[in-house]
Amino acid sequence: MYGWEFPPHNSGGLGTACYGLTKSLSKLGTQITFVLPGLSKIPSADFIKIISANTKTIRINSPIIGYMTSQEYFKIDKNDIYGPTLFAEVERYAQEASRLAKTEKHDLIHAHDWMTYPAGLKAKQISKKPLIIHVHATEFDRTGGHGVNQHVYKIEKLGMEQADHIIAVSNFTKNKIIQHYHIPPEKITVVHNAVDFTNFKSNRDFKINKKDKIILFLGRITIQKGPDWFVYLAKRILDYDPNYKFIVVGSGDMEGKIIEKAAELNLADKISFTGFLRGPELDQIYQMADLYVMPSISEPFGITPLEAMRNNTPCLISKQSGVSEVLHHCLKADFWDINKMADQIISILKYPEGYQHLKENTAQEIKKFNWDEPAQKCLSLYKKIGETKW
Repeated sequence: MYGWEFPPHNSGGLGTACYGLTKSLSKLGTQITFVLPGLSKIPSADFIKIISANTKTIRINSPIIGYMTSQEYFKIDKNDIYGPTLFAEVERYAQEASRLAKTEKHDLIHAHDWMTYPAGLKAKQISKKPLIIHVHATEFDRTGGHGVNQHVYKIEKLGMEQADHIIAVSNFTKNKIIQHYHIPPEKITVVHNAVDFTNFKSNRDFKINKKDKIILFLGRITIQKGPDWFVYLAKRILDYDPNYKFIVVGSGDMEGKIIEKAAELNLADKISFTGFLRGPELDQIYQMADLYVMPSISEPFGITPLEAMRNNTPCLISKQSGVSEVLHHCLKADFWDINKMADQIISILKYPEGYQHLKENTAQEIKKFNWDEPAQKCLSLYKKIGETKW
């Protein structure tokens, strides 16, 4: 299995999904060798101790990190062995990582998102084993459909065309693959994501002294996630009622722009920016919030609403998301419909009985989202593809 990030060194949902999926696959008896880029300064023990005995990780020395752009790669310190551009480094990583196909015993190759597709394709050439690619997001999602990087698009399309099968994280994503990459529907299987409950304990014992309602945004601060729409939503709500506070958790290429926009709209004292959080701090911030909002422009799935619900925090989610296919006890709106979102939020938080009812339904619904079912679907697909290819 080829990935580009893995907890605790992850910057987004792909790493979280890889963790949950591999752990449940391992419980089902699947032996996994997980290959990912990583700098030598990151101790390998950090990875090994958080995964089960049936899984081992192998790190390829590379500065590639999750969701990295060409501009971000250009800025980092690189030694002579690394590629001069992001795409050159992806190719170098593919060459290094695929060599493991000669030495690591395996029956199937599973590659996550575009940075690992070249590695998966080269491994397939070496071992002649079937390749499944896992689409967590497309370039059309990451760019909001504007300014699609043609180099990334070509890598994605080649991976989809040459893979033996494709896993999409939602029907929303499957339709994008069919529409933009012209892949036959029968080549794509939808496996929805889930959330990990292992060792999770609610920490609502801490005291929060607040008179204001807290609305939370948590995710990468980039165009795909709709942070600008969250700021406009805050302005709309505060024009109606000043007794609200807004928290933005995360980092990304739009962070400075969003902070400036909040100041421009005179919201500096109403919106707090925390930067990137992980671990217990992440659960605590979910628990502090009265409502979590995911206003994504194009969200292939969206694990964060499940994380919020795990913390007993109700959600408002964009209809332009894969998770909206499977979540029922939450508020939904188009990402651009600020007025509807504001009306929904004000209405639900204004009436305690309705809000409590939503929380109770949230607590019940989230129980069905665990990684065992997605893992079982993947395992069944492995066997099906194996029967036709081996």
